[in-house]
Amino acid sequence: MDNDQLWQAVLGEIEVNVSRANFTTWFKNTFIGSYENNSIIICVPNIFTKAWLEKKYFQEILTALRNITKEKDINIVYKIETRKAGFVKEQNKEQSTDDDGVVTKRVNTPITFKNSNVNKFGLNNKYVFSNFIVGKNNELAHAACQAVAANPGQTYNPLVLHGGVGLGKTHLLQAVGNELAKTTDRILYVTSEKFCNDYVNEIQSGRAKFLKEKYRNIDLLLIDDIQFLGGKDGTQEEFFHTFNELHQNNKQIVATCDRPLKAIPALEKRLLSRLEWGMVANITLPDFETRMAILQNKCQEKNYLLNEKILNYIATNAETNVRELEGVLTKLITYFEFNNLAPSLDETKRILIDNFSSFQESSLSSKSIIDAVSKFYSVTNKDLVSKSRKKELVKPRQVVMYLLRAEIEMSFPNIGQELGGRDHSTAMHACKKILKEIKEKERMAQEINSIKQLIKNYGG
Repeated sequence: MDNDQLWQAVLGEIEVNVSRANFTTWFKNTFIGSYENNSIIICVPNIFTKAWLEKKYFQEILTALRNITKEKDINIVYKIETRKAGFVKEQNKEQSTDDDGVVTKRVNTPITFKNSNVNKFGLNNKYVFSNFIVGKNNELAHAACQAVAANPGQTYNPLVLHGGVGLGKTHLLQAVGNELAKTTDRILYVTSEKFCNDYVNEIQSGRAKFLKEKYRNIDLLLIDDIQFLGGKDGTQEEFFHTFNELHQNNKQIVATCDRPLKAIPALEKRLLSRLEWGMVANITLPDFETRMAILQNKCQEKNYLLNEKILNYIATNAETNVRELEGVLTKLITYFEFNNLAPSLDETKRILIDNFSSFQESSLSSKSIIDAVSKFYSVTNKDLVSKSRKKELVKPRQVVMYLLRAEIEMSFPNIGQELGGRDHSTAMHACKKILKEIKEKERMAQEINSIKQLIKNYGG
């Protein structure tokens, strides 16, 4: 494994644990300059990226390097340097036979390193409709996005995609942008965090008109993670007027969100109403068949074919999201290549059990459930277990009680004790109420599914 392969493996492991927006922002245009005597020089494009990786992602990078190289003593040095466009590395074709007698082919085609996979609109060129795997979990969202790309500003406007982390929302969002980029250059892709920062910066500098020119003189607005608008009154006000201006002029708006719109804390009713004007499409967890299709497709992309037994094992156990599937596959391929081993089912099981929680025995706990609910509803763990009877805490607290009962079969008295010493009858009432809402209200069922995914991603 050379330096470029090593760094791609590291990035694959990191990508599983960070948001798509942060990954694109801080890890693009990075590479390993040298790796000698357990000292690694990581090259970054500018001083801002250098500072951010050193302070924010040092531990993630170090952990990934240790996992892949099996070296515990690694010294990381960051250097500001960019790679010249057009760098090409040739690799050879190889094949091996696994322990089941199945031939595994590895065809390593030339890799061309460019300055970035991101185009002038900020869109990743890899995110197109042709390589998006459609299953029951996302077919409505996929169809809606294709309809928007074919008839922008007319069919579904706005289009909001919501679902948990790593399910393909950003892929579809950017696929719309990449498709329409063939016919217009008036496209703007931003995260809600970037929109908020732009708003604050322009207000502070007294150049509000430039903000309006940037966001309103376009044909297509793609905005990721709109849940972060919740609670930011000034930003919501600006986005509300931006939305109205674009919509009145038949300009297309596509947004993503990690939860149902009505579950976004402190989202203004008038903005909520606007976002619900068009279509809201939910993306759920992929089923087994879709996971198998994704794995097969990713193997083809990586030019590394694994036999069906191995893919079946991965698809059966990795049930959280597409991003985890990619991370698992990258980890596995990297290990076999780095150690020059033929893939085998037994070795696959050992590697994945050692490195991924979804392949281990369940580690669900009351803390992981409380953590996930707190994150989803934007409240604190302390508030959930407190004696406070604030209205905004009632529902999250009831959801915690329901999940403690449903996921880890905790007794009602223990649930009450876990939530600040409440009576067992309170826990019983909460569980019945939430279960009833799940059966009667699609939105509650979606919220519970989103929280369950958070539990798996962050705590389970």
